[in-house]
Amino acid sequence: MGQSGAGVDPTGSVVENQKTPWYREPGPEQLGGSVASDHASPAARRTSRVAPGCSVTQIPALSLTRPTQGPNPAPVPCRPVYLDYAATTPVDPRVIAAMNECLGKDGAFGNPGSRTHDFGRDANDRVERARKSVATLIGAEPSEIVWTSGATEATNLAIKGIALGDGRTGGHIVTSALEHKATLDCCRYLEQHGFEVTRLQPDRDGLISARHVAEVLRQDTVLVSLMHVNNEVGTITDIDAVGTVLRARGILFHVDLAQSIARLPVSVARMQVDIASISGHKMYGPKGVGVLYIRRGLRDRIEPQIHGGGQEMGLRAGTLPTHQVVGMGVAADVIRDRPEDGDRIADLERRLLDALEQIHGVFLNGDQARRVPGIMSVGFIGASSESVLLALPELALSQGSACTSHRVEPSYVLRSLGVPDDRARCSVRMSLGRYTTEHEVDYAAQHLAECVGGLRALASVTPTQSSRPAERHGSPDQVGMVI
Repeated sequence: MGQSGAGVDPTGSVVENQKTPWYREPGPEQLGGSVASDHASPAARRTSRVAPGCSVTQIPALSLTRPTQGPNPAPVPCRPVYLDYAATTPVDPRVIAAMNECLGKDGAFGNPGSRTHDFGRDANDRVERARKSVATLIGAEPSEIVWTSGATEATNLAIKGIALGDGRTGGHIVTSALEHKATLDCCRYLEQHGFEVTRLQPDRDGLISARHVAEVLRQDTVLVSLMHVNNEVGTITDIDAVGTVLRARGILFHVDLAQSIARLPVSVARMQVDIASISGHKMYGPKGVGVLYIRRGLRDRIEPQIHGGGQEMGLRAGTLPTHQVVGMGVAADVIRDRPEDGDRIADLERRLLDALEQIHGVFLNGDQARRVPGIMSVGFIGASSESVLLALPELALSQGSACTSHRVEPSYVLRSLGVPDDRARCSVRMSLGRYTTEHEVDYAAQHLAECVGGLRALASVTPTQSSRPAERHGSPDQVGMVI
């Protein structure tokens, strides 16, 4: 982006700065000429980043046929194509505008806890409107919404707060091996403090069923914590069914809604959820803000984890960041106003998968019938995920969860599904979102095909074993469905 001016990008979003457009006109190499420094090809850019003394072949500079060739070349994005919406989402322009109104001396900058003057009352009014917006999105009451710094803090308050509430010093907690690190690490902490934890293993499709949960419940089970949508493979847990089982047994149910809040309709009442974590930056809002939903009547059973000024009904001390809270509220309003996002993302995903079908030895991890559109774990036999990411700087992809993608070992989520390590190491996560376009999908598919082909050629790998579609997902000799 440039430094001044305003315009509209192809998604209809207002963008600042038209000095540098959202796209870059084809450079000489796209039109068959020589490579100029500012318009260097991806291969040339990869070569230029090799450190002195390193061989270029360590990061293969594949020769890619650009989708901009021909009599009517398409624009080349001047930034990588973003396909990592499960890691974070761009902030919606309407959210940015609302947040800006809460900053600066002429804005609603007051402390929302200082209600003795107009500055504080104005800030507090905006905080409460945002609280109502988030509550409406999930079918809750505003009094059931507690602001936090994000879903990680919300999950800590939920799991540790319930476990340690009522003066409890032990008990049984149920979760799954698929959960976010925030959940798993909270459970590990509680194990060190006298609690027992059962970690359910998913079936080969990556699913946790109500039957799985019911089978491990005990007399001293105090909490079950599961995610609604998995952040790596996109599989959907039947929260409604699990909620029915737990409500009948009087066991509290915490759900991580971070990945589902912007992708699926959520009703905490219908789902019979007692506590739920939500992240602002996974729903086109700002980072640094989240929500813990606490069903009415349960607040006194939760032990606060942060102590101080008694804010948020005594559950979460600290001055509220008005601009971030307001931003999350507007993000919730925008989600309600854009019910068509899900269908559009599903269409884009199908377009991408149709294109990837042309590559032999491509497979999908996790159940495909019960998966949210827009989050997929795709594997390329004979091309490691690390090599793919290094060879394609023009695509923003990931090896898995953003919280663990810096690690070299295979994804713990894929291992939990029974995916062999060699296949897990060939898998990348692709996630689409509100601003993904057809052009970006086509661009990504072509570059992936050429990159994978080039990497296989370097390794002399021919994926003959997986060149035919599997008869069914998760067949004994092959975890993951070939597309």
